[in-house]
Amino acid sequence: MTSRPIRAPRLHGHATRQQLLDVAGQVFAEHGYANATSKEICARADANPASVNYHFGSRDKLYEAVLIEAHQHLVKLEEIQQVAGTDSAPRDKLRVILAGIVERATAPDAHWGARVVARELLAPTAFAPTLAHQAIAPKARVMQGIVGDLLGLPADHPGLQRSLFLLMSPCLALLIAPPALRLGVLPAVTRSAAELVDDMLCYAEAGLAAIAARYRQE
Repeated sequence: MTSRPIRAPRLHGHATRQQLLDVAGQVFAEHGYANATSKEICARADANPASVNYHFGSRDKLYEAVLIEAHQHLVKLEEIQQVAGTDSAPRDKLRVILAGIVERATAPDAHWGARVVARELLAPTAFAPTLAHQAIAPKARVMQGIVGDLLGLPADHPGLQRSLFLLMSPCLALLIAPPALRLGVLPAVTRSAAELVDDMLCYAEAGLAAIAARYRQE
């Protein structure tokens, strides 16, 4: 009986996939989904022209992976799960999470993830549901637990869901605000990430307290 030859494992497969993902993120951040090509991505990644299809199935699937990776760079699910699981007060948990987002969104050498998410928010593609359901939704569920503890409301309460949206809106504004606004018109906004987080939290707490009082009265 003739035994089949054992194939050697494919070398650097994971490394090639990660390199493609990182380079694709840079290309999509620079050109947007419509103008980014698999040819340029593979060339810049020094990869075989067929690598995108091999590792991701298509350019569309690659872009979906980039969207998920991009949001992970802004706020990691594992990080907020870890923070949520501590014995800290809800306010302190919220501050840690907001500080991480603000620091990454306002960094002078911001990761390409911030630009990719900003592009998708400003000009949504057909893949926006991927960003919403696969990247944002799992983190929103964790955040609902923290904000719910602050408000004393259940996770499915409409007031809690609206409160979470209002709470996170400043983070979205930081992503899409043009540099001329942040650096020229309102330079104090991002001059100190720590001070910005303090003000955001002060502002948010007052609003959350008012909402909590409103629903307690009802």
